[in-house]
Amino acid sequence: MSKVVRARMRSLMGALRGRGGGRKDAGMVTSEYAMGIVAAAGFAVLLYKVVTSGQVSAELHSIVRQALDAGM
Repeated sequence: MSKVVRARMRSLMGALRGRGGGRKDAGMVTSEYAMGIVAAAGFAVLLYKVVTSGQVSAELHSIVRQALDAGM
């Protein structure tokens, strides 16, 4: 990057950091992490149930079978 672009990016990042109202820690707290993990685990269980259902499993097997049988 050119020096002008770097200087402009530094200026913009400095302006964005200054808008936090003096608060330096703008990340998630532990309870938010916990809720995110619970939501991700719930989504993983739901996705596992869908993928292992009979119809979806049969379709996936069909797709893999077709891909393996395709000639190159």
